[in-house]
Amino acid sequence: MTTATSNIRVERVQQSRLQDVDFSNLPFGKIFSDHMFVSDYRDGEWTDDRIIPFGHFTMHPASMVLHYGQAIFEGMKASVHEDGTPMLMRPEEHAKRLNASARRMMMAEFPEDRFVEAVSQLVAMDKDWIPPQEGSALYLRPYMYATDEFIGVRPSETYRFCIFTAPVGPYYAKPVRLVVEEKYVRATPGGTGEAKAAGNYAGSLRAVHEANAKGFDQVLWMGVENKQQIQEVGTMNVFFVIDGEVITPVTDGAILKGITRKMFIDILKGKGIPVSERLITIDEVVDAFEAGKLQEIFGAGTAAVVSHVSELQYRDKLITVPPVEERKIGPMLKRHIDGLRVGKVEDTHGWLVRV
Repeated sequence: MTTATSNIRVERVQQSRLQDVDFSNLPFGKIFSDHMFVSDYRDGEWTDDRIIPFGHFTMHPASMVLHYGQAIFEGMKASVHEDGTPMLMRPEEHAKRLNASARRMMMAEFPEDRFVEAVSQLVAMDKDWIPPQEGSALYLRPYMYATDEFIGVRPSETYRFCIFTAPVGPYYAKPVRLVVEEKYVRATPGGTGEAKAAGNYAGSLRAVHEANAKGFDQVLWMGVENKQQIQEVGTMNVFFVIDGEVITPVTDGAILKGITRKMFIDILKGKGIPVSERLITIDEVVDAFEAGKLQEIFGAGTAAVVSHVSELQYRDKLITVPPVEERKIGPMLKRHIDGLRVGKVEDTHGWLVRV
């Protein structure tokens, strides 16, 4: 059955797959809900906004995305308030960042109001796919890719923008072991590191593979000059707590402007906890560890919210961090964000949007 809702054409599935899902066992990124949003860019405008049954696309062998990598994405979550209302967190910020990525990759920008409307309607349709367990969520993946059927190096003139959703369970990963990456570089100012471009993630895989082979879970990315300046941890922004000060690398064009990162900074400032966005080097971290002042290292991102670091290997030096149960900042930030999502923490910043 096809219905019209606002300016989005809606085609519902004939039979939901919801009854086949075990919500007590949700592997990340492998189970997808019933519907997806699609819009196509041609002749200079986005056309045919639609929500349709989740399914495969067909693609021409010369689609430019396959050859020149014009592809960007976002990651966000929908949760359920205690009163049963589906909730989004800062969808407008994700719309803005998607368009910042589009500008860097010479792609068409998608109107921010239509982005928020599309996300809201998609979540409203598939609200029963939001897992009920605290810490669980409906993960949303908005993305865009080039569709011109042409093998010449230039920006595509046509694009497809999509959003699909996936129920995910609570993220209870154990603290990770890191190694400082000194051979490979994730990004450099002036490059594409500030964009959520698909190729950035492909370029990171070799370093992580080699780190895994040595027994580490992830890498700590360093800047190009002297391999001293800390950038990110894996695919997340990184925070250090040194002698009561919370420090995260300043976004210099090579570092993703994380939305979770931004919220953490606002939460810390609101609580009167010293927080700095500045250059931080691996030598400063080593010195803090040797002085007994390194209290926490953690990553910040949409999927895990907080990913604690237990150890950091830098050349022949093993830097250990106090156990999670002795930490204050990372656990507090995770509780705050998780509490916001379900209505247990007051939304004093106006970050939540009811669907």
